[in-house]
Amino acid sequence: MFFVVESGSTKSDWVLIDNKNNQTFYSTMGFNPYFHSSDLIESELMGHEEIYKLAPEVKGVYFYGAGCSSSQMNEIVAEGLRRVFKNATVLVEHDLLACAYSTYRGVPVISCIIGTGSNSCYFDGQNLSEEVPALGYILGDEGSGSYFGKQLLAAFLYHKLSPEIENDFILTYGLDKDAIVDKVYREPNANVFIASFMPFIYKHKSDVFINNMVVDGFKQFIDVHVTCYPNYAQTEINFVGSISALFEEELKEAASSFGLTVGAIIRRPVDALVNYHLNYILKNQLTNL
Repeated sequence: MFFVVESGSTKSDWVLIDNKNNQTFYSTMGFNPYFHSSDLIESELMGHEEIYKLAPEVKGVYFYGAGCSSSQMNEIVAEGLRRVFKNATVLVEHDLLACAYSTYRGVPVISCIIGTGSNSCYFDGQNLSEEVPALGYILGDEGSGSYFGKQLLAAFLYHKLSPEIENDFILTYGLDKDAIVDKVYREPNANVFIASFMPFIYKHKSDVFINNMVVDGFKQFIDVHVTCYPNYAQTEINFVGSISALFEEELKEAASSFGLTVGAIIRRPVDALVNYHLNYILKNQLTNL
């Protein structure tokens, strides 16, 4: 049995594949080595009864995660996984590679992630390149859940929202300035807290202020993370992640302002990622079990 895992900062999608290609889906919190230690990863998985029960039988874990962009960061995740999956070969890679695998259809593609965070890459089927770095929720993450969450919180605290939306925010969350500042600056996982307001933004996306905020944010993402690639105007541009799927109309509006056409939008890339592994990486291993 093998696990293929696609992890953002908020949640991880786990798919268990047995030797008959049967698939079982599980979900955990997201594991990002910039915010989570090996100890935390081990503890969380040991507390997940279904996954932990299967651990001794698992022969391989293919983990693709946000923040897994260097050998040092990858080792944090790998160590936590190895403590749980003691009989498995563990491979940890960047979520950009999962994004590329999920959206590649035989021609070069610009693959973009827009979820809690954001990033992009160019993939030609063999080589992956990243023209500009992902700077995280403080300096970057344009067009992401954390990006829009920050803008919403600032607009709320500056009283820039309409009275109706401001009142709804208060009724929905019961937060004041002190509580927001405490969660953003003093408590862990601030990026996930900030991104957690996307359902509220989606609820009010027809409001002119909110709509402009979202479209402008996607324009900023495209300007930074798409136009940086040579021949971007002639290259297929695909997206993965919950935010790109929920705000498909706004994303396409932003792309059209650059004269671009959006290709595939995949809300949950783990499904396409599993297909890639079944067709290439795991094909012989599963046959020989």
